Amino acid sequence: METRFQVTESDIDEMGPVDYLVIEFPADRPPNGSALPLLLDLVERGIIRVLDLAFVRKDRDGSVAGVDISEVGLEGEVDVTLFAEASSGLLDETDFSEAGAALEPGCSAAVLVYENTWAAPLARALRHNGAELVASGRIPVQSILASLEKLDVEM
Repeated sequence: METRFQVTESDIDEMGPVDYLVIEFPADRPPNGSALPLLLDLVERGIIRVLDLAFVRKDRDGSVAGVDISEVGLEGEVDVTLFAEASSGLLDETDFSEAGAALEPGCSAAVLVYENTWAAPLARALRHNGAELVASGRIPVQSILASLEKLDVEM
């Protein structure tokens, strides 16, 4: 798996959309590595490319610090060192602070930046035609469930 990828201007034309996730782990249940095989599967199938994977922890006093992947305590079938060097240079201290601001005190989080390689050909064609992305977003599962419950009540 390619883990070092420095994003350059010439790469941008070939890339698919880039997304990020901040995944909070409860203080009493730190990450165990059970999702790593699924992440690796997405990479191996060419669906995504991991550009950055980092961990942060928010202490009870509110201070935020980066955590080395080897110190997270991940276990399982996937060798965590595969992701230990995933670094594109896109993340900086400001990003870690913002990720930490979203966390509850005592919790840790994975910060994942990834390219949607499956969408690269579409994105490239659209860019070459002068199109540009002007908005994007995600619909949380909780919102979908609430909408479905509302529909059930109305029926």
